[in-house]
Amino acid sequence: MAVIDAAPEAPATEPRGLTSADALERLRRFGPNRYGVERRLPAPLVWMGHIALDPMVLLLVSAAAIYFWIGDTTDAIAALVAVAPIAVLDVLLEVRTERALDQLRRLSAPTARALRDGEMREIPAEEVVRGDVLEIREGDVIPADGHLATAAPLHVDESPLTGESEAIAKSRGGDAEVFAGTRVLSGRGRMLVSATGMASRYGAIAELLAKVRPPTTPLQVVIRKLFLILSGVAAAVCVAVVALELWRGTPLTDALITGIGLAMAAIPEEIPVVTTLYLGLGAWRLARDHALIRRLSGVETLGMTTVVCTDKTGTLTEGRIRLVDVLPAPGRTPREVLEAAVLASEVEPFDPLERAIVESAAERGVDVGRLHGSGLAREHPFDPAGKYVSHVWRVDGALFTYAKGSPETIAHLGLPAGGERDAVLARTEELARQGRRLIGVASGRADEDDGTRTADERALAFVGLLAFADPVRHGAREAIAQCRDAHVRVVVITGDHPATAAAVARTFGLIAPGDPVRTGADLDEANDAELAELLRTTSVFARTRPEQKLRIVRSLREAGHVVAVTGDGINDGPALREAHIGVAMGQSGTAVAREAATLVLLDDDFTTIVRSIADGRRIFDNLGRAVTYLIAFHIPLVLIALVVPLVGAPLLLLPLHLVWLEVIVHPTSSLIFEADPPSPELMRRPPRSAASLLPSRRETGLAVVRGLLLTAAVVALYLRALPSGEELARGAAMTALILGQTLLVVTARAGTKALWHGPAGNRLMPFILGASVISVALVPLVPPLAHVFHMQPLDAGGWLAAAALAAAAVLAPEVIKVSFVRSSSA
Repeated sequence: MAVIDAAPEAPATEPRGLTSADALERLRRFGPNRYGVERRLPAPLVWMGHIALDPMVLLLVSAAAIYFWIGDTTDAIAALVAVAPIAVLDVLLEVRTERALDQLRRLSAPTARALRDGEMREIPAEEVVRGDVLEIREGDVIPADGHLATAAPLHVDESPLTGESEAIAKSRGGDAEVFAGTRVLSGRGRMLVSATGMASRYGAIAELLAKVRPPTTPLQVVIRKLFLILSGVAAAVCVAVVALELWRGTPLTDALITGIGLAMAAIPEEIPVVTTLYLGLGAWRLARDHALIRRLSGVETLGMTTVVCTDKTGTLTEGRIRLVDVLPAPGRTPREVLEAAVLASEVEPFDPLERAIVESAAERGVDVGRLHGSGLAREHPFDPAGKYVSHVWRVDGALFTYAKGSPETIAHLGLPAGGERDAVLARTEELARQGRRLIGVASGRADEDDGTRTADERALAFVGLLAFADPVRHGAREAIAQCRDAHVRVVVITGDHPATAAAVARTFGLIAPGDPVRTGADLDEANDAELAELLRTTSVFARTRPEQKLRIVRSLREAGHVVAVTGDGINDGPALREAHIGVAMGQSGTAVAREAATLVLLDDDFTTIVRSIADGRRIFDNLGRAVTYLIAFHIPLVLIALVVPLVGAPLLLLPLHLVWLEVIVHPTSSLIFEADPPSPELMRRPPRSAASLLPSRRETGLAVVRGLLLTAAVVALYLRALPSGEELARGAAMTALILGQTLLVVTARAGTKALWHGPAGNRLMPFILGASVISVALVPLVPPLAHVFHMQPLDAGGWLAAAALAAAAVLAPEVIKVSFVRSSSA
């Protein structure tokens, strides 16, 4: 990292920001504002690494060396040339996967608001440089170290640096320094950047975090275990076959070629490649559907989701909050209520409800600019327990406090116990049953000497209520019905009034009239066992706090559920991290929520969550079919390479033939199955469990039977045709094998259903399978290829025999499968 000159001092006057040219020069000089050391090798080196570590390439080079050793130059050169298509496939798959992941990285990159060329612009956080003037506000993660350049008070959570969760008050002239990685809890201001990237305080912590490897996911564990088991078995069999051949008196070179051929057939290197590709492309497809996956492990978890915990506002509803009624307290006017609510809101509001207050007040004749032109003395952040916020303003030389929030809390602060408070709460209950969202407003003189929250709020008097409406989001009812069909439970966790939450939940069919709605108070009174029971019988929780949301998520996880939870606020971070899938709002959510989430909804729409769950299921269905196909196809490769030399016949599959088959199997497993559309029953069945990530036992059993039958057909055809010549026999056997593999694709796509019920609409499949069949027809007809591959062309009778045997072997299990399906449906 370049040594930087001294950091700028805290500004005496508000700075004017940088020009684009200055910013570009500083970015070039000091480097991007990036945390952690990202060591990404140049693409050609990455490609070379993949090629060099490909087991197939290593085996081909070994085979070429043996051919050179025994003087067979033609086969040696052919083996080396055969490395080319394997290398091309490796590079193409790597490029496709990396391109999808790069697009996701760009979409998920954090942003900052910087003053450039005299105007505030949103830029990638990586482009923030020393000397930039940034706007920071409630919900932001501060992107760099710096000093406050404005006098607006801020409350900042510095726990990522200090471990202390208490909010730290920041103001210009006082504790004016702010640090990268900390979170703005309340307030708004501008800062002058003094250090970026690894030069910031957060940089040292980020460097340590970069060295921590993320835990492996369940799918990675299963795939790695499967790959290691199959590779270990393959290695043991190869060694045993070479030893057996040597014991039978076979020359060392021939024995080694046999062993290499068997290893090339047996090692299932496609499985981890296909898994990574499917997850990467799946994440890219989700991003196209407005669901941004921030961690690739989220793709595999989506399809297993059993419970979705969601807020109400902005997900089930449109989030277009409208002020529909102003209800002043006796002796107050609607204008007084609106003015007090405006003064209890941010000057440039981020929260949708505050924006609705300010816009509605302006429409009704309130001079919002004049009100906010008064001096803001201090503000007290949102209290998650009482669900309210208060601001202290200096008006005409005196200090006044303005508060807004939960009607229960505001009424408690601003009204004595008794009739008037009870009347306000009764009116709140009545409007909440109509689905209205309500907040209370209060104002009063603040203490001039004691700036504590308690002193500032001591003289609050109740001013009135504001009632808001938020339309139900289009498609949300259907999405919840789809969750019900898919055996995915929806639980609403909201801070709203219980009657409001119940009214909205009944609209969506989540609860019936008379079903219980539990509150935060009920959660406080319940022990862990009682909470588990509450969660079993309750679908709506109202007036909850962030720590209660976290407790709900933990209890659901302990009960064995795979939990997705939505959140948009600063305090939702812990629950988002605790859930299997944290879902943040991309439009209305804070930066803190987005950083903690696994999935970011770019459209803040509940229906996008449901589409994402469906896409997660589709990805795993397709991955399961691909693994089924690979199992079925590897069985004849291994057994042919093992059985043919054991019966004393000439090798059927030489290294070049295995390369040919590898060129067929890679695009087939990587492209055909990934492009399959979802099954119509996708969201009408229970979620897949973590224990059933691979194909079911029945699917695996059918794949094994097909593989064994295809092996028997190919070996029988080869041995029967050998008296007519080795090259003719090899041509017949290879034709049957490749025709059989095309049928294996069709049967694997059908799964446990009848063959004709497989997914339709795959545009890639005819081209890839057609190319496979054309290749086996052309190779024997082109003299140089026929010579290299040691094959002769077949006549019409030979083609008919090969096709009939391949079809009989692969399709015979369909009779058993169809019989089973009929008996199950009877």
